[in-house]
Amino acid sequence: MGNSNVVFQFISIDDYSSTPKYKQIANSIIHAVEQRKLKKGDMLPSINELSFVLEVSRDTSEKGYRFLKQQKIIDSVPGKGYFISQVDIKNNLQVVLFFNKLSAHKKIIYDSFVNEIGEQSTVDLYVYNNDLTLFKRMLDNLKKEYSYYVIIPHFIEGRDEAYQVINTLPKDKLLILDKLVPGVEGEFAAVYENFENDIYSALEQARERLSNYHTLKLIFPDKSYYPKGIIKGFYKFCSQYAFDHLLVSNMEDEPIKKGEVYIHLMEGDLVKILDRILETELVVGKDIGIISYNETPLKKFILEGITTISTDFASMGTTAAKMIIEGSKRHQEVPFYLRLRPSL
Repeated sequence: MGNSNVVFQFISIDDYSSTPKYKQIANSIIHAVEQRKLKKGDMLPSINELSFVLEVSRDTSEKGYRFLKQQKIIDSVPGKGYFISQVDIKNNLQVVLFFNKLSAHKKIIYDSFVNEIGEQSTVDLYVYNNDLTLFKRMLDNLKKEYSYYVIIPHFIEGRDEAYQVINTLPKDKLLILDKLVPGVEGEFAAVYENFENDIYSALEQARERLSNYHTLKLIFPDKSYYPKGIIKGFYKFCSQYAFDHLLVSNMEDEPIKKGEVYIHLMEGDLVKILDRILETELVVGKDIGIISYNETPLKKFILEGITTISTDFASMGTTAAKMIIEGSKRHQEVPFYLRLRPSL
């Protein structure tokens, strides 16, 4: 049986990664087995050794080994310790996800993706906070090659240069999620929203309710990562159906008037809108309309229900995982829905 101390050269903890540390430990060992760096019967460090060297809690080390035992990759003998028991790991995809931020709808994407990709696959998660420089640094610091690189490409600064960074990745291992990026070349997979068409179609479906109001206001902050296609679709609808309309960058100073509909993108702006309306005697759903971008569970209950226009985030995650399993390189739009509720 091999020296357990050798194993530490194969196990790494990445502080940039949002993947739980116990899963990073497990994923490192799985990768070493796949690379034939660890063989059947090789001994692993004890839980105490693992905790001390990696500077993690005993619970984290124990949880990592428990996960590997559940996968039947390692086993243990009382008095001897843990060892590699299985080296024939089949269909074990190594996937890295790059999310621009963590939010309620990003969690839906993540959960549906992980559920569909299966327990035999390892999934690492990084969150780059809409920062292209941080995204590039994370890519450069990756310590292993992955079967697939899945990227939600929403950047605030440097968005026009993002395609250059993404083009450094192997296209046969690339899946773009949520938004297509002009300039990314080659054959790669994509599961995306058609932002311009989606908002236009959703507002068109709501046209009967919208006709009770005279002005539509889209709250689109200056420092927003949302695609400009949303603005194009909004303007197109308002022009087509003769609605007065306005693009609002800051809700805090915006006058609230009867007969207006507020369409917000950022979750924080919903709170600002409601605060401003409470200062008036206007009634939501009668005098003032609210449409919220991106469905979340709470919006069913706020003010008896907030109308939402939203993609199907669960479908996005599931479809992406299926395309990876199939090895597909197609580009697929995800469904977009209007959910009419009393706020409009």
